Amino acid sequence: MMNFTELYSVAEAERKNAYAPYSGFKVGAALIAANEKGEEKLFTGCNVENSSYGACICAERTAAVKAVSEGYMKFRSVAVAGGTDKPRDNVMPCGICRQFLSEFASDDMSVTLKNGDSVVVWGFRELFAEPFTLK
Repeated sequence: MMNFTELYSVAEAERKNAYAPYSGFKVGAALIAANEKGEEKLFTGCNVENSSYGACICAERTAAVKAVSEGYMKFRSVAVAGGTDKPRDNVMPCGICRQFLSEFASDDMSVTLKNGDSVVVWGFRELFAEPFTLK
């Protein structure tokens, strides 16, 4: 299992694959998810922009869709790396991503971000305590 710093490093490396010609803000994500057998796997994603801006997809959702499409539907941890060196500059998952991740988040899912020179770990439920749910 990766530690939080390693997971963040994978997300940071994934930023190079981002397609962000409109905003110029590249984001990478690294997600650890488990399948029904409890086997864990790492999935990566980057943001992909489109000239029809509503068709853009965030890095977190790219990684999440890859995981679900392979049968890994219990999310354990996600790291998000944004495109600047400013502390906490737009690296938090957006509201749509938080809602999307909540569909598959384990009770103890963590979110790893960078704040200045420090890697910071949040509990997902701290960031999104009341998701919309059909339950």
